[in-house]
Amino acid sequence: MKAGITGEKDGLEGIVWNVLGQTYTPKIATENVMLWYAELPAETFVPPHIHATQDEWISVLTGHLEVDFGPDTHKAGPGDVIFMPKGQPHGVFNRSGATATAMFGVAPMRGLFELFKSIHNVGDPGEVVRLAAQHEIEFLPPPS
Repeated sequence: MKAGITGEKDGLEGIVWNVLGQTYTPKIATENVMLWYAELPAETFVPPHIHATQDEWISVLTGHLEVDFGPDTHKAGPGDVIFMPKGQPHGVFNRSGATATAMFGVAPMRGLFELFKSIHNVGDPGEVVRLAAQHEIEFLPPPS
């Protein structure tokens, strides 16, 4: 890592991914951590899943997100930080009716960068689930 500032819309090597209707802009990708800026339009979501080998966190910048931890749902707004330790089932939903922005992070990075490359612009959620399984992420059935 070198000193400097990366602008809000600037990503590593100009990368911007479209993942299930959300925009992910990677900011840091090292062996130890991956950090990305995310824009989550209204009604988009990160399907329920488990990271077996990574801790994950989200810092909400604008808007509101809901996080499902198994049967419990928690709401988060600007300034809130959501912690999802490895092995903790979680899904992230924007049910607010407006776009939300957040900084997501995982540690260690493991295969997440490669996963995002492989699911960029994949429109079939089933294919996203299949590819995620190859990168140590287990998707769960959607909440009822």
